[in-house]
Amino acid sequence: MRVAVCTPRIAVADPAANLLETLKLAREGHARGADLMLFPELGLSAYAIDDLLLQDALLQAVNAALAELVQASRDLQPVLVVGAPLVRNGRLYNCAVALARGRVLGVVPKSFLPNYREYYENRWFAPGAGVRGLDIAVAGQRAPFGTDLIIEASDVPDFVFHMELCEDFWAATPPSTLAALAGATLLCNLSASNIVVGKADERALLCASQSMRCQAAYLYAAAGPGESTTDLAWDGQATIHELGRLLAATRRFPDVAQMAVADVDVERMRLERLRTPTFNNAAAAAGHPEHAFRRIAFEHAAEHVDIGLLRPHDRFPFVPDDPARLDQDCYEAFNIQVQGLAKRLDAAGVRRVVVGVSGGLDSTHALMVAAKAFDALGRPRTDILGFTMPGFATSEGTKRNAWALMRSLGVTGEEIDIRPAARTMLEAIGHPFARGEPVYDVTFENVQAGLRSDFLFRLANQREGLVLGTGNLSESALGWQTYGVGDHMSHYNVNGSVPKTLIQHLIRWVAATGQLDEAASATLLGVLGTEISPELVPQAAADALQSTQSRIGPYELQDFNLFYLTRYGLRPSKVAFLAWHAWRDLEAGAWPAHFPAASRAAYDLPTIKQWLEVFVTRFFALSQFKRSAMPNGPKVISGGNLSPRGDWRAPSDASARVWLDDLKRNVP
Repeated sequence: MRVAVCTPRIAVADPAANLLETLKLAREGHARGADLMLFPELGLSAYAIDDLLLQDALLQAVNAALAELVQASRDLQPVLVVGAPLVRNGRLYNCAVALARGRVLGVVPKSFLPNYREYYENRWFAPGAGVRGLDIAVAGQRAPFGTDLIIEASDVPDFVFHMELCEDFWAATPPSTLAALAGATLLCNLSASNIVVGKADERALLCASQSMRCQAAYLYAAAGPGESTTDLAWDGQATIHELGRLLAATRRFPDVAQMAVADVDVERMRLERLRTPTFNNAAAAAGHPEHAFRRIAFEHAAEHVDIGLLRPHDRFPFVPDDPARLDQDCYEAFNIQVQGLAKRLDAAGVRRVVVGVSGGLDSTHALMVAAKAFDALGRPRTDILGFTMPGFATSEGTKRNAWALMRSLGVTGEEIDIRPAARTMLEAIGHPFARGEPVYDVTFENVQAGLRSDFLFRLANQREGLVLGTGNLSESALGWQTYGVGDHMSHYNVNGSVPKTLIQHLIRWVAATGQLDEAASATLLGVLGTEISPELVPQAAADALQSTQSRIGPYELQDFNLFYLTRYGLRPSKVAFLAWHAWRDLEAGAWPAHFPAASRAAYDLPTIKQWLEVFVTRFFALSQFKRSAMPNGPKVISGGNLSPRGDWRAPSDASARVWLDDLKRNVP
């Protein structure tokens, strides 16, 4: 749903002027395809007008302005949520009014009236708390009135909104909490919060917290330019948060009207609630609030045309674009891995770690984690036993990187040539390669991969060590592992919850922040420039270096697919839609800090669809049996654990048909 939070220029105690400002913004929002537009508290009268709120001429002018706005809304797509002082049964209420297509959908009075420090609302208004099941005469119509209203579109799934006003969400029990538990996905706050030093941070914290706790979008619009500054000042802060994340905000202290617009994913909120029993348990503990709310239905009747996507969308959902956030994520991820390994070493009572060092990304990162874990435990790095095990396709470059890294880290390094043992096995099973034929099939590859792991386990037996796994989350998702005695298995795997795209940034972060010495950091940068390859098929036979990503797809796309399919359970067609918007334009949007310009890529929709089909097939139909037997390892990122003891439990014999059908049917 496209939503807008608005800061009109207010005229003090002039409803006619405020109507014109509201209409001007409403028409702009209509032109931009908005579905819902939120305006400030008492926006039709102005907020800071004190006893003028009790003047009948003003109240009648507000009602007249509201009637004109309702009439004008017949030709507008957005639902408008505006603030107005309204009288019912001899009481004045500070109200939120929702209107659309010439109809007043509902009126919600403010529950909690501030009456401390600069606030004096009890002087003018009756509290809305406890007002339920009523209606009100407004703008020539009768409309539902009370704090028990949730408004939903009958023709648009998940377009369900609730209204509260300013102080309501500073209260210990915001009305929006129960509304969310009753099914509202869009929580709207009409506010006239004045500004004092530090208050903007407080508002942002509350909005982010409420959107996260309620698994919703929180829309906040505060009063801005034109409000009376007799005793107060205003900054016009308006924000849109979704699940704790800021999507859009207006400029503070504006001198003109403005709005912030964003597309919020109401489907994702519903799915997040579906997979979070705590949210639904809270609804049960609160007596199932849906019974206490009236659902007011309306037909949205939006035009179903492509209006683009107004939403910040990371190409790398596991790797934030913001440099400070990326630095913090890398710090936390690296130290989670270090802490996990340190605990396992202490609990297992072993002195040594055995790790295969290929010179590639994964083993490089695992070796760094091991080095820092041994430092944390006060143990010598020489008890880290690194083995490089060249096979039939090992390049000099990766072997050189492996040795340089082991030397710079001060670990004990050894080399075991697995080719004689591989030839013996290939000969024993009657493989054509043993007879001199250039056959490089999966058996040829897995004989080498399996032997490497077999050696590591036997070396761990011999030297009283623990085999450290190096396989990452992306490989586990795609089943790109040799099962059992292969890179699938270890005694403890520190990389099992870390996707390939994040591992690259972790290595950059370790080098950039001086976690290791200068020589080690230089080697890390060399590893980052190496093509991702299992190096199991001779290069001459393959006419080029064996490329993992040419077989299973670019990791940057597959990590994108992994995140949205497993973390939120989105349909493949929606994942493709999001991927297309994130990846179609090389120049659009931000890239993570220090991401090499030469490595930046763009993908068209056919390419996205092609690799998403590969992911869906491999993930749902082919590789679950490997994940069902994953070794232990620490969970590092949200939604980034495919362990059957953690985030992902699934049958090993499932069909991928429903996901493939959705992809083929709904993606051109």
